Amino acid sequence: MTQMGACYIRVSTDDQTEFSPDAQLRSLKEYARKNDILLAKKHIYIDEGISGRKADKRPAFMSMIATAKSNPKPFDVILVHKFDRFARSREDSVVYKSLLKKEAGIKVVSITESIEDDKFSVILEAMLEAMAEYYSLNLAEEVKKGMTEKALRGEYQTTPPLGYNLVDKKLVIEPSQAELIKMIFKKFASEQMGLRAIATYVNDLGLRTKHGNPFENRTVEYILNNPVYIGKTRWTPTGKTRRNYHNPDSIIVDGDHEPIIDDELWDKVQEMLAMRKELYGKWQKPKAQLKTWLKGLVKCGNCGATLVNSAKHYLQCNAYAKGACKISHCVRVDTLESLVLERLKETFQSNLEIEIVPKTQDVTATNELAMLNERLGKLVLREKRIKEAYADGIDTLDEYKENKQRLDSERESLNQQITAIKTNLANENEQGETVIKRIENVHALLTDNEIDMLVKYNTAHFLINKIVFKKPEKSIIIEYK
Repeated sequence: MTQMGACYIRVSTDDQTEFSPDAQLRSLKEYARKNDILLAKKHIYIDEGISGRKADKRPAFMSMIATAKSNPKPFDVILVHKFDRFARSREDSVVYKSLLKKEAGIKVVSITESIEDDKFSVILEAMLEAMAEYYSLNLAEEVKKGMTEKALRGEYQTTPPLGYNLVDKKLVIEPSQAELIKMIFKKFASEQMGLRAIATYVNDLGLRTKHGNPFENRTVEYILNNPVYIGKTRWTPTGKTRRNYHNPDSIIVDGDHEPIIDDELWDKVQEMLAMRKELYGKWQKPKAQLKTWLKGLVKCGNCGATLVNSAKHYLQCNAYAKGACKISHCVRVDTLESLVLERLKETFQSNLEIEIVPKTQDVTATNELAMLNERLGKLVLREKRIKEAYADGIDTLDEYKENKQRLDSERESLNQQITAIKTNLANENEQGETVIKRIENVHALLTDNEIDMLVKYNTAHFLINKIVFKKPEKSIIIEYK
């Protein structure tokens, strides 16, 4: 059966006459004629004056490899005068022969060293495949070493995340996307919105991910766990994180890009994520894990660290337990609960002055208004286009009406969202009075023994931003939301 063929000729400066291009080509054409192989002029590849040690230094060779990988394949066999014409480097020879055979189904044939009918060829073929696998694994290791070195230098090595663009291999902030990232972090940290609630909220704004897909709870989770937003880079040599954001194999170092989120907001979010994981872990039951509604709220009056479970029924400053704080703040859980409940009661009964955490929502709400108004402005342009499409006869009257109805519906939805945000901003002046009433309701719930601990936990966190406990003075300061 007639085969389509190519031939490769390499000549170094010190080759004898028998290896001249003309001599090799003459022998190759003769072999092709005798073996029913058709050689096209465009598939005769010649590298002259080249030693042949490295394939990437031979332009004709690399052109032949690139052509061989075309679909459909342009030839069935590559003829060489001797195997050392194809490659003097055993690594190149094995790798490229394996590539041609496995990916393109193309054989490399030496017209003077044929082993096709030799029984030894079976062993040789197995050796070649084993060597190819070895070199492939070795190459992967070398690539990984290079990527690890880049990761340690803080270089970014994958597609840029939402909030950034990649310019000259450096992450550069994309302003509109960066505002979305800030909004997600602030809503999770300040408003106690869950992952799914944030995803729904962002989708309702008409916003999409970097790839144009709707947000999901895992999308939000990935964003909240991505240290790139505080100016760091993360790379995991063993593969993707697969939601294992604290993989010990991950390399996290300072990058050379501008952060979007400050460290304080990042730490707050990480603390809340850790509590959420403990409460709603895959194999954990909230009732068995949650022992007090104070969990995560109480801060050390000396260093500001969170008080965590210590001995049974006790809380202790986490930094003190690690040797980073000099003053012990160990306290019984029931004692601290009673102290907080007493303070809540004093506040709503005596109208004591309360401390409310400064609102960061104003900036977030303003940014959301800007996004919504921008989308509202784009509707005007879209409406103009559908009118032009109808006037030019591209759309029928029914199509125009359908498009117009869709735009009107979207406009109404945007206006409703804008009105809601403006109303919330206008009502903020009445916040103090609202919080006093809320404190009374929360106190009643926290003192009700019939209420589930998880409900108490969520209620306490809905009302309170943090509780500063000062053990030497035996006092607390409650900061409300």
